[in-house]
Amino acid sequence: MALLINVNPVTLWYDVIKDAEGQCAITLNEELEVYLISLLIRYTDKPEVAQQIFAKKFLEGFEQREKQRHFHLQNVGDQCLLYAGLFPRHAQKRHVKITYFVDLGRSAYANVSRVTNDLYSTLSFQFVVLMDVLQSIRQPPDLLPLEAYEQWNELRSKRALGILQSYTQAIPTQK
Repeated sequence: MALLINVNPVTLWYDVIKDAEGQCAITLNEELEVYLISLLIRYTDKPEVAQQIFAKKFLEGFEQREKQRHFHLQNVGDQCLLYAGLFPRHAQKRHVKITYFVDLGRSAYANVSRVTNDLYSTLSFQFVVLMDVLQSIRQPPDLLPLEAYEQWNELRSKRALGILQSYTQAIPTQK
């Protein structure tokens, strides 16, 4: 007979995030860790996120009244972060680069931060770092050399640079 253990999802996600931080040599502050954990919990059972057209949702956010606009744009930022972090290869299937999700997510958070608080400004500024942590959840690292180069060159992803250096001992040059 199997022993069922009641495990708290916050504890599980906290452990996953801490492990991912360690793998990519990043230490998030507590506020960002809490936000990332709550984001993962909120979207765990929402696979429809992968079907969104993010630019359309972003533009729809500006048609909303102020309070709804903030909520709408936060959701766009959150979904872009999840997509860039957990499903970076799916960008190819949509015929866009990962920078599409990063730029849109950063812009969404930045627009929310103009009227709310510094958390959204931090989310916008640290978007690539948070993406790196989420990408580190996936094992083994799933970036191919060209993908790693593009993420490092276009986004300055430290995780992508590490993966690129694992493929070769060369130091890449910047455009």
